Amino acid sequence: MTTKEDGRSMPQGRDLYVILGALMLAMLLAALDQTIVSTALPTIVSDLGGLNHLSWVVTAYLLSSTASTPLWGKLGDQYGRKRLFQTSIVIFLIGSALCGVAQDMTQLIAFRAVQGLGGGGLMVLVVAIVGDVVPVRERGRYQGLFGAVFGVSSVCGPLLGGWFVDNLSWRWVFYINIPIGILTLIVIAAVLHAVSVREQHKIDYLGTLLIVGWAVGLVLMTTWGGTEYAWTSPQIIGLGAGSLVLIALWIYVELRATEPVMPPRLFTEAVFSQGSAISFVIGFAMFGAMTFIPIFLQVVHGVSPTMSGVHLLPMMLGMLVASIGSGQLISGTGRYKIYPVVGTPIVALGMWLCAGMDETTSTLSMSLRFALLGFGLGLVMQVLVIAVQNAVPYQDLGSATSGVTFFRQIGGSFGVAVFGSVFANQLASNMEAVARKGELPPGFDPSAAEGDPGLLDQLPPKVRADVLHVYAESIQTVFLWAVPVALVAVVLTWFLREVPLRATAGAQDYGEGFGGAPTVRSSRHEIERALSVLMRKDARAMELYERLGAISGVNLPAGSMWALCRIAKDGTVSGAELAERAGVPVERGRPYVDRLVNAGFVVRREGDLVVTDSGQAVAGRLFEARREGLAEHLAGWSPDEHPELAEILTRLSRESLGDDADAEAVQPRPRSHGVASREM
Repeated sequence: MTTKEDGRSMPQGRDLYVILGALMLAMLLAALDQTIVSTALPTIVSDLGGLNHLSWVVTAYLLSSTASTPLWGKLGDQYGRKRLFQTSIVIFLIGSALCGVAQDMTQLIAFRAVQGLGGGGLMVLVVAIVGDVVPVRERGRYQGLFGAVFGVSSVCGPLLGGWFVDNLSWRWVFYINIPIGILTLIVIAAVLHAVSVREQHKIDYLGTLLIVGWAVGLVLMTTWGGTEYAWTSPQIIGLGAGSLVLIALWIYVELRATEPVMPPRLFTEAVFSQGSAISFVIGFAMFGAMTFIPIFLQVVHGVSPTMSGVHLLPMMLGMLVASIGSGQLISGTGRYKIYPVVGTPIVALGMWLCAGMDETTSTLSMSLRFALLGFGLGLVMQVLVIAVQNAVPYQDLGSATSGVTFFRQIGGSFGVAVFGSVFANQLASNMEAVARKGELPPGFDPSAAEGDPGLLDQLPPKVRADVLHVYAESIQTVFLWAVPVALVAVVLTWFLREVPLRATAGAQDYGEGFGGAPTVRSSRHEIERALSVLMRKDARAMELYERLGAISGVNLPAGSMWALCRIAKDGTVSGAELAERAGVPVERGRPYVDRLVNAGFVVRREGDLVVTDSGQAVAGRLFEARREGLAEHLAGWSPDEHPELAEILTRLSRESLGDDADAEAVQPRPRSHGVASREM
């Protein structure tokens, strides 16, 4: 185990990799459940009925996970992340098991909300726990792996959902979570140690409940309007009025909350307001498309659920390529506005092209349309986070980052609901026209064909062609409705103000760009994450220590500077323990320590190495040089004006020197020409 500056022990080696493996499994479970259901939806509707409620199978999970993530993050800070993480796994598993045994659509929707409650905790606490168990120099690399999990889930989710439907049952879309979740629980209980450091929060429970209230009210209004009830009915008018009242109450509560879920002052920043609006539209388009494209493929083109997942791969890959590629280009050029300006018209074009698909469209043509739509989405999602982070002051950095991803999820909830309402309305209207011809067999249920396209084979050829065309036209209408929504985003991007790119913006979290759950990190955690990524881009360890030595006037080999910083942080350490930390034999490290002893920076005392006052002073110069280098990454954040930022720089400068990860890199092996050297 290694020890942090605050005295906490951190896992190493096998224990660390076991913990990270379990955390990645947990993240994968929660991320998959946003997309795995899409290719199973037609079969679920066929089995349970409730075509009009189809969209809520997705919406319930999105709303529940989105609204709960801020609570999980702050509760984990306050009461300990290990216990809260275990609780979130248990809730997620209970929700998964209940979804698997659901007997009607109402039960499934309710149980999906329970599952989303646990899923929100999984995603936010995984990221927080990585910060607890990984040294700061390595944190950016490992958090990048967790961002990649979202990319994997985006690609694999629809494919896995279809495979389970074809080979087992749609219920296995949920059952598969149980063994993996139990394994994660066992590993976390056995290997992860609770963190003693806690942060006290004034948790905004009322603000969270009000967000859920107005979001559910508005989604219900858009879902039921024109289907269950007329748009002018008392029920729809009441839902709209009630939602507006809840929004007003939410603003009132947030203005007075000590730690609001989303500070209202953020909306006075034009970049945040515009970025959130664009993010809402992008979520609307992405989740809506991913929900209804599989229905089109399975019913209109008669492909299997598994193959409908395969057909979605061009869209997912286009999104990943654009998201990663734009992030790399932004880091190199410092310009970012061009990507949403180009990306949003591509999204609108992709939606319009998808609206032209029918039962005669070829696989190649569909794949190109899906790839174009995904590419446009990928150009926008990552960039919105960067734009918002560049525009807000330090104290709002965490809230603004959370906010823009939060609105993407809320947009997804609305997109699925609105698309579902449009689809159900259009399908009912079009099917009435077919039924009036009197050619449908007695007792034939058109909606059943969504889950079992084979039922269409029972129809006479002409009637079957008419029904397929009805489904195609209904989904065409869905995408046509999405085009003007995407055009709103096109207009908004032209007014998006481009702020000079801060260095920390070059440390993107690609998980934010893959459509993952809202990021829930404080401003401090956001800066630490960015610095950890940027520190990995620094010069190699040997060059870094040599540069620091030159800046601070310390004339020592890099290996000696590493040892001095390590001993200075520990105060007293045995030679054997220092060699173990360095990962080298005692004989190999002794010459570097001898240099410190001869210079009077360290003394040997009864087998221990003890830093002297002069040694502490020299180490302090190295730490200060490192701090000044890190401060350059925070240009524009005014660290001198924020005590918290100053503390972060001081702490990270100490943690990142004398780090075990650098030990061997600063102690090159002597040239031995094949003969072992003890370097005595």
